[in-house]
Amino acid sequence: MKKLITLALSFLCLSCAGPKDPPAQTGHKSDDYRLGVAGYTFRKFTIDQTLAQLQSLGIKYLSVKDFWLPLDATVEEMDAFKAKCASYEVDPYILGPIYMSTPEQVEQAFAYAQRYGADLFIGVPSYDVLDKVVAKVKETGIRVAVHTHGPDLPDLFPDIRVVVEKVGDPSLGIGCCMDLAHSYRYGEDPAQDILTYAKWIWDIHIKDVTEPSKAGVAKEMGRGGMDIPAIVESLRKIGYQGVISIEYEGSGENPLPAVAETAGYLRGVMDALK
Repeated sequence: MKKLITLALSFLCLSCAGPKDPPAQTGHKSDDYRLGVAGYTFRKFTIDQTLAQLQSLGIKYLSVKDFWLPLDATVEEMDAFKAKCASYEVDPYILGPIYMSTPEQVEQAFAYAQRYGADLFIGVPSYDVLDKVVAKVKETGIRVAVHTHGPDLPDLFPDIRVVVEKVGDPSLGIGCCMDLAHSYRYGEDPAQDILTYAKWIWDIHIKDVTEPSKAGVAKEMGRGGMDIPAIVESLRKIGYQGVISIEYEGSGENPLPAVAETAGYLRGVMDALK
């Protein structure tokens, strides 16, 4: 435990380097994972402010929300957005979550992803448009990772079990963006679910929360109740190759300290559990 804490603190110090410092090339096992941030975390910041903060943490991946890149953005606007991200050495690797409750919204979401050149986006379809989503996946070849919301939206894909139940087969092109904290708040064991539903997990959102109930709230990683080492061990067992994006809803006015602490702790755990 002492070693784990020491490693976590050492990574936290690295995470707090100034924005002009290049990301450390450590060769640690944490480098096996692609660490990102979910765009909602920086919802009160411009894209330039967000990218500067990610660069300061050495975080290379960002899921893109439509408050930065509107759903009616043109190809030219999307290209300019990608170029801006590249200038900060950040990969805007995925769009979403995009909510879809009508056939028109499904059409809009897929057209948006198609203009972006995406082969996968994070979506939250209502159950009654799921057939339409399946049809659009078949038509376009663009897959959808359904974001889970735990007890906050119990009638709209609360956990990965409902994704499996409603979709039936991931070969249809619909999988899961598994929000591990929401699974925990829903009373599930995220580490076990990772092992059980490995083939369904195409993207991950992660944070720590205070308790396994709807009352659980976001905390800096290591200060909540989630078993982060068990989660990291499960990810290593399944050979997860996707991005693990920190999504921290708390401290909307100033999320950087919480994201830095979370990234440092998570990198430390990843390195300690070789």
